[in-house]
Amino acid sequence: MTVSDMAPKRGKPRKEVDSEEDGDEYRKKRDRNNMAVKRSRQKSKIKTAETMHRVNTLKNENTVLQEKVKTLTKELGFLKELFLAHAGNSADKSKFEDVDLQQLLTEDTPSSDTMK
Repeated sequence: MTVSDMAPKRGKPRKEVDSEEDGDEYRKKRDRNNMAVKRSRQKSKIKTAETMHRVNTLKNENTVLQEKVKTLTKELGFLKELFLAHAGNSADKSKFEDVDLQQLLTEDTPSSDTMK
């Protein structure tokens, strides 16, 4: 007895193809398996493409939202300065004497189209 005889066997033992019928059955199984593999790979490709599309959509949305944050941060800073000037800080009052607040608010308000 050799060492290779004592090693555990792995996988299914191969059957000898004795007749034409066994060969046909094997071929049918292989064909079904090949079709299943093809469907599985196609499904995987579709899922990957959908995921990449979603990633790109979210990246674009993120860019839009970051721009909105920048705009709102600027607006907040301006409104803080305006509030401080109005509250009695006479050093900053001169910056805002000729400012039309209503016009600024209508210009800075994002339209509903950019929100979607």
